[in-house]
Amino acid sequence: MTITWRTYRLKLRETFSISYGSYDFRDSLTVMLLANGETGFGECVAINYYKIELDQFEISLDRIKKELENHEIVHPKEFFRFLLTLNLHPFLMSALDCAFWDLYGKLEIKSFTQLMNLDIGTLPESSFTICIDNIDQQLRKINQSSWQKFKVKCSGLDREAVYKLLNTNREVALDSNASLSEEDCDFLQNNERTAGFMYLEQPLPTGRFNGLDKNMHANWMCDEDCQNLSDLKVLAGHYSSVNIKVMKAGGITPALEMISEARKFGLKVMIGCMTESTVGISAGIALAGLCDYADLDGANLISNDFANGSEVVLGCLHLSDKPGLGISLR
Repeated sequence: MTITWRTYRLKLRETFSISYGSYDFRDSLTVMLLANGETGFGECVAINYYKIELDQFEISLDRIKKELENHEIVHPKEFFRFLLTLNLHPFLMSALDCAFWDLYGKLEIKSFTQLMNLDIGTLPESSFTICIDNIDQQLRKINQSSWQKFKVKCSGLDREAVYKLLNTNREVALDSNASLSEEDCDFLQNNERTAGFMYLEQPLPTGRFNGLDKNMHANWMCDEDCQNLSDLKVLAGHYSSVNIKVMKAGGITPALEMISEARKFGLKVMIGCMTESTVGISAGIALAGLCDYADLDGANLISNDFANGSEVVLGCLHLSDKPGLGISLR
């Protein structure tokens, strides 16, 4: 097996504004694992609020290159146990784990679904992200869109905007990226109309979830609060749902384990994403059949996607039936 990698600058179709800041591009690192004429692809992106530096990832890849290339082709779950010994950041480990799943499936001439013997029924529909803006602009974007589900970003809570969003007759979620106050949360969870939102994601800064009551009207969904398996038991006392992102989890292999563990605690599961190309989104779509919600519009937000694979068309997930994750470069 040999390894190469390449960086790309993903250009956003419009400025992406959330409570952490505004962005016009994301830098992406695509890892390629090659063996016996086949190539597997995995991706990680630079997210500033996660303190991701791709040049450091490239240094790490140089450091472990020989170990990776000397490793035999084994089942991806066994390969992941090897990755755990390399002391890698979860984002980089995810790129390697996903690339190996893609490669292994291509070598076995089996799709991820076939490798896992998954019985995939109807896939959940993906939401589309509406960035922070004044409420009239957000409503205009929702009303003009052919998508059916929306994740609306906010910074703080405009109570009047809450009611306007609930009156759109669309399926809407609210994502504050940890920008709400405890008073905002009390207003939402005590308000019967709040049940009209699909979910309310990560309302408070990490670790401040004790005042969230999942037995009231809000379907609280954790994102930044959930970093690993050990978090789920405590979070399940306050949240009803969890956003599992392949990249944040460390790859497909640990994401599978997190989905299973979340079910044990009665949590609903969303498969989420960062701003990613089709390389990263294909890994998320591979797991979507195991989840209740999907937020996989990352590749739809960029103007220079460089890969083919599974895709999202107006919210509908189209799972590739090609070997591995079905990824190829354009």
